[in-house]
Amino acid sequence: MKVGVSILGIFVADTAYLARRMPVVGETITGSGFSVGPGGKGSNQAVAAARAGSPVSFISKIGRDTFGDMALRTYAEAGVTPKIVQMDDLPTGAAFIYVNDQNGENAIIVYPGAAGSIGIDDVEAARDTIEASRIFVTQLEQPAAAAQRALEIAHAAGVVTVFNPAPAEPFPDAIYPLCDYIVPNETEAAALVGFALATADDARRAGDALLRKGARSALITLGERGVLLHNQSQSVFVPAMASGPVIDTTGAGDAFVGGFSAALARGLAPVDAARFGCATAGISVTRRGTAPAMPTLGEIEALLAQGAAA
Repeated sequence: MKVGVSILGIFVADTAYLARRMPVVGETITGSGFSVGPGGKGSNQAVAAARAGSPVSFISKIGRDTFGDMALRTYAEAGVTPKIVQMDDLPTGAAFIYVNDQNGENAIIVYPGAAGSIGIDDVEAARDTIEASRIFVTQLEQPAAAAQRALEIAHAAGVVTVFNPAPAEPFPDAIYPLCDYIVPNETEAAALVGFALATADDARRAGDALLRKGARSALITLGERGVLLHNQSQSVFVPAMASGPVIDTTGAGDAFVGGFSAALARGLAPVDAARFGCATAGISVTRRGTAPAMPTLGEIEALLAQGAAA
């Protein structure tokens, strides 16, 4: 019997800098804060899904170094099962994250380190983990060829596939038909379909374009406008959820993907899973950091109950 969520992705150490604005080239400005913590899209999604109540396996590569030790501690604390290769000749990845200290907006540079060497052989070695899961998730921070092979394995085994095309890097068109759910944000969706998603009609038009490419469902995250779940049988806008003042949006997309995947793995209907993902993201943006900001199942359920009562 298939259970839980398996995720292929990268871990990086997030080095986050708070300031009123980004410096321009050649300029130095004074920041208002700094932190180092666990990050990487796939890793964040794994932590989010585990804290949201699902069994989770995370497939990746890290260095045998201080940042790699941080990764393993993170998974032990969150309840994630690491399916990880540690390398002696490549370091664990790291990310530069600028966070605007006025509105929480962010800009990011990622160096994947050891995880940048994830290849098809690594994916094949994780085949049993992928095939045993109910939901499989991946993104584009590791090489696209590895993501494609993992999606092929999951798809052939009847595992529900969730593909987060982030960052907005080119990937083969052959990936689309492997996606039960393709989950871009509005910027990534615009890059994929060639037009901006300024209105609800634009978002639906983008959803149609992603379905024509072969995806079975498009799940487009639209920031404070919520999420569009779009497929051949339904097109539903799920509103964003607020649980407090927004202070850091860095991990919001990962919180949504992790929460959505955990809810699917527990058997929730897609619209309800999207609502669960929105609640997960709505809590995460009220906290600093990425993985450390992911809420527990109890916190998510409490926010959903407040929404139902309203």
